[in-house]
Amino acid sequence: MSVTELQIQTALKEITDPNTEKDFIATRSARNIKISGGDVSLDIELGYPAKTQFELIRKLVHTKLSAISGVGKVTAKVTSKIVSHSVQRGVKLVPEVKNIIAVASGKGGVGKSTTAVNLALALAAEGASVGILDADIYGPSQPTMLGITGRPESLDGKSLEPMMGHGLQAISIGFLIDVDTPMVWRGPMVTQALEQLLKDTHWQGVDYLVVDLPPGTGDIQLTLAQKVPVTGAVIVTTPQDIALIDARKGLKMFEKVGIPIIGIVENMSTHICSNCGHEEHIFGAGGAEKMCKDFSTEFLGALPLDIHIREQTDSGKPTVVADPDGRIAEIYRRIARRVAVKISEQAKDMTSKFPNIVIQNT
Repeated sequence: MSVTELQIQTALKEITDPNTEKDFIATRSARNIKISGGDVSLDIELGYPAKTQFELIRKLVHTKLSAISGVGKVTAKVTSKIVSHSVQRGVKLVPEVKNIIAVASGKGGVGKSTTAVNLALALAAEGASVGILDADIYGPSQPTMLGITGRPESLDGKSLEPMMGHGLQAISIGFLIDVDTPMVWRGPMVTQALEQLLKDTHWQGVDYLVVDLPPGTGDIQLTLAQKVPVTGAVIVTTPQDIALIDARKGLKMFEKVGIPIIGIVENMSTHICSNCGHEEHIFGAGGAEKMCKDFSTEFLGALPLDIHIREQTDSGKPTVVADPDGRIAEIYRRIARRVAVKISEQAKDMTSKFPNIVIQNT
């Protein structure tokens, strides 16, 4: 009995992608299904980066299709293709940047910058081209976290070349000033600096630009909402009530300005004793998950308060690159995949598909 494409599609509907929790037909990931005799070949094109998952997905497909009566050799090629997704109305995309992810918190001291840099590195570890913009003009920390020193170059006298750190394209006001120089600037100067850092940097083929925002809901956040094409926002909080109050304000601000909330990350969720390994909820438990239910948004993951995260980030080698096979790096990669999946499920940007209308006198 010969194998039909319908049989193959039916089998693919029964496989759940562990990252999207949907089947490969529903997500339109299965492509180029070819049947030659009993041999089957197909492509699985994911809309999110998942280099560490390719082999797992290939095996899932291979095992399922091989079990069909009459099927011989199965060849499944798994790849990722990342496209631009829609942003706020009236805001144009930045050249060479497909998607911008804002990482925000209502309150300082919740580990937002640490989360932002590890999220960016995790997306890169999954195969994406990633940039990071340090939007904290008053307290830039990404140069230290990425271990980058020196000044950015300008090859054309107009734009800045991004600095490179662990495979990330990075820009920060911290690259342009001395470490001990305070930024004694009023709001308009700060927002202008943010726009220049974003638009005057010569980004090169960035799939995801992670923007590390300062805490609060002030000038920089408003500029981001009104003038920067943001694909979605990730809110970072701790389980503590006082942090959650401010995180709720940050979330509501993004809702008001029409930027989708990708989800919430709970940092310092538990404390792990460096001596005995005992784990306890010193800042409370379940706060971020309750907030997710209240706002109908996704709980992306929880990270422990671990001395190694602090030590690695302070040394300029964040956890995802310092201990790539460790448990905490895997948590960051899992969060990164969920962020990318949520973005892939949003409406695609179609502005590049529309022709320019030119009116001429004839």
